[in-house]
Amino acid sequence: MRKLKKGRKFGRKRDQRKAFMRDLAVALVKNGRIETTEARAKELRPFIEKLVTKSRKNSLYTRRMLAKLFSDDVGLKLLKEIAPKFKNRHGGYTRIIRRAPRKGDAAPRAIIEFVE
Repeated sequence: MRKLKKGRKFGRKRDQRKAFMRDLAVALVKNGRIETTEARAKELRPFIEKLVTKSRKNSLYTRRMLAKLFSDDVGLKLLKEIAPKFKNRHGGYTRIIRRAPRKGDAAPRAIIEFVE
């Protein structure tokens, strides 16, 4: 029986996809909410929520992991501002709000933002 693969490729190779997700995550952490396509928002949600869950611990491992992924200002903002807001919350740190399709190519748009 044919099984589906997990995740979307977005027409990119693996390293480009990782950099793409990292860039979307940086934009979300810096701005608190971003508007993008629905597929990108759905793919970004588990990526950023895993980072927030790990950031809640604020351990040396977490700091090093964030330093590897992000620049200093983004990693510190995630540790000092965003993660403490979700200290008592068990997942579900982001919400996706659907928008009207894009005019040029009718791609479904969405806003992804942090809850609260």
